[in-house]
Amino acid sequence: MPRQSVSLTEPNSAWVKAQIDSKEYSSVSDAINDLIRQARRKENDHIQKIRELLIEAENSLGKQGYSNLGAQERLEKFKEKAQGRDLL
Repeated sequence: MPRQSVSLTEPNSAWVKAQIDSKEYSSVSDAINDLIRQARRKENDHIQKIRELLIEAENSLGKQGYSNLGAQERLEKFKEKAQGRDLL
């Protein structure tokens, strides 16, 4: 495994130390690797939700046809839908 040097702010360092002291993690490396895995999962989930929205939009074209809305209006509608699904 590649070795990295990481600097943490004092509050983050204290948090990691508390997690190790409480046996939540066995080491700083374990804590940081888990946090990175969580962030990657969250990012992948976000990307998957966006894909689902795009597929839904593509499928709706078959049902509703193309929109006469301008680009800005379509963007606003997409943002509204995405915000409603907690994606933005």
